[in-house]
Amino acid sequence: MQFWHGRQADSKNQETPQMSRYEDFYRQSVDAPEAFWAEQARLIDWQAPPTQVLDASQPPFARWFVGGTTNLCHNAVDRHLADRADQPALVFVSTETGTEKTYSFRELHAEVQRTAASLAALGVGKGDRVLIYMPMIPEAAFAMLACARIGAIHCVVFGGFASGSLATRIEDAEPKVVVSADAGSRGGKVIAYKPLLDEAIRLSKHKPSAVMLTDRGLAPMDLVAGRDHLAADLALQHHDAVVPCTWLAATDISYTIYTSGTTGKPKGVQRDVGGYAVALAASMKHIFDGRAGETYFSTSDIGWVVGHSYIVYGPLIAGMATLMYEGLPTQGIDKQPDGGIWWRLVEKYKVTVMFSAPTAVRVLKKQDPALLSKYDLSSLRALFLAGEPLDEPTARWISNGLGVPIIDNYWQTESGWPMITIANGIEAKPSKFGSPGVPMYGYRIKILHEATGEELTGPNEKGVVVVEGPTPPGFMQTVWKDDQRFVDTYWKSVPGKMVYSTFDWGIRDEDGYFYILGRTDDVINVAGHRLGTREIEESISGHANVAEVAVVGVADALKGQVAMAFVVPKDGRALADADAALKLEGEIMKVVADQLGALARPARVRFVSGLPKTRSGKLLRRAIQAVCEQRDPGDLTTMDDPATLQQIKQLVSSA
Repeated sequence: MQFWHGRQADSKNQETPQMSRYEDFYRQSVDAPEAFWAEQARLIDWQAPPTQVLDASQPPFARWFVGGTTNLCHNAVDRHLADRADQPALVFVSTETGTEKTYSFRELHAEVQRTAASLAALGVGKGDRVLIYMPMIPEAAFAMLACARIGAIHCVVFGGFASGSLATRIEDAEPKVVVSADAGSRGGKVIAYKPLLDEAIRLSKHKPSAVMLTDRGLAPMDLVAGRDHLAADLALQHHDAVVPCTWLAATDISYTIYTSGTTGKPKGVQRDVGGYAVALAASMKHIFDGRAGETYFSTSDIGWVVGHSYIVYGPLIAGMATLMYEGLPTQGIDKQPDGGIWWRLVEKYKVTVMFSAPTAVRVLKKQDPALLSKYDLSSLRALFLAGEPLDEPTARWISNGLGVPIIDNYWQTESGWPMITIANGIEAKPSKFGSPGVPMYGYRIKILHEATGEELTGPNEKGVVVVEGPTPPGFMQTVWKDDQRFVDTYWKSVPGKMVYSTFDWGIRDEDGYFYILGRTDDVINVAGHRLGTREIEESISGHANVAEVAVVGVADALKGQVAMAFVVPKDGRALADADAALKLEGEIMKVVADQLGALARPARVRFVSGLPKTRSGKLLRRAIQAVCEQRDPGDLTTMDDPATLQQIKQLVSSA
């Protein structure tokens, strides 16, 4: 197998004939995965070609493109300089600061090299960790690409996280350098990052040797002498820096990203270099039908995996311009209300592929429907939605309004790219409202009985959605620093089977389309963001007046789910006195916001005299959730005290 330079699709995507049917394409991927992925690997550049496509000798670990060397930054930036150096690469729009700026591939190349040289000057080298705690600004993308360029491992933490959550990630990642900014802004409200970062470093046992800060002029910053450095000063020193790409083994680590788990400790999802690059290149071509020279617009955040895959790396690898947006979907560039801002951007930058979340569309649904026809959206070929289940009314509304395919897609932080969707780049298939679609190439997806592990093959049989190994390129390698946790958490949950559990319930219809029915564990999905209820419970438990607490995810018409907390107070006044209850609720909300960030704050905190448990002491979270959603809580014969659930039912019904 000899290949060095990857092929880039031309503007008409005519480099290779499409397969006649997606089913044939899929069968090749699962029946002959090595031959299939060897062909996909030709979509990227390699400094040295792989000597072995797949090493699956130690299941459940899969090592892809062994012996090959490549670099994510080279594939995202450098390789485009020959053909499209002056084409747009990164379009930044902030309705928070009234900024619009476009960087060409040539300009992006220069900015990334300056950032890479700045990081190197602070002692960062291959294998070192760099934690990025940034708002949605170009400097965040420069930092990610700079890390990839020099072989450092980046760990991006969502800018909305509070000091406590940030501290746990600093402690786990052990970064040499932290890259941050003075502040972010949302809805015109400035959020000072520097005080949050200082407090997180104070709380963390690990202390980074340096902090590199972008000063946006939004909030004052107190610099720590010897540790803190202004990015602008460093960039000035390295203005004309030439930093070559460090060629990395395909199996080296590209980044880690934290995802909520069923325990209080977040899991560091670890991703490789080569497999990820190939997976993204293939997905841009086969799933998103993205074409070089066009514009891709994802409304996510770089703090989430969607931002990694489809704001920064994926579109750039495909030779597309990527639109990076800071602001609300209902806020104009002049900071005035504008429910059509996204559609104005689609028209102005001729966006061909757009990626958002159902929550955002539900927000836009409240705006004037005329906004969908006010702008020229003829460039747009499809809108992809992911992050949470897409309800049929929302899908139908946006489909009728835009007149383009609305393509749901299902995946996870762990997978790195879509697991279930429609691969329109291979064959146009109809979407079904309520279903993300069919399994993507490379994924052996099945539905198994939770208790017996038996495969459920009939239509509409409910079971756990699982993936049989080996997992495809781009999938997580392991949990950062904890291979055993990777195996125990993901691969041992179904009796008698070593399969990757998504921890989601699902069914499959007679046409092979999957439907996702919700989580089997204690992770909830709030507006497309995964939150661990145990992490929220641990935070609430820290309040001096909390004896016991249960947090569940409850269906919400706008956000998909919201967290609801039920607390047994040590002091019974909150049970009898409305003012005392209100005061305690406010205090608990503040504890969660301070420790985990506003995103994790429960929608409500309700006070009860006891929590429903089995006679063996197991908390009945699913029964609580069912009552909150006015569903049948199921068999309660094992419940220790039925009155506890009745109390919750009364609280919910009286709200």
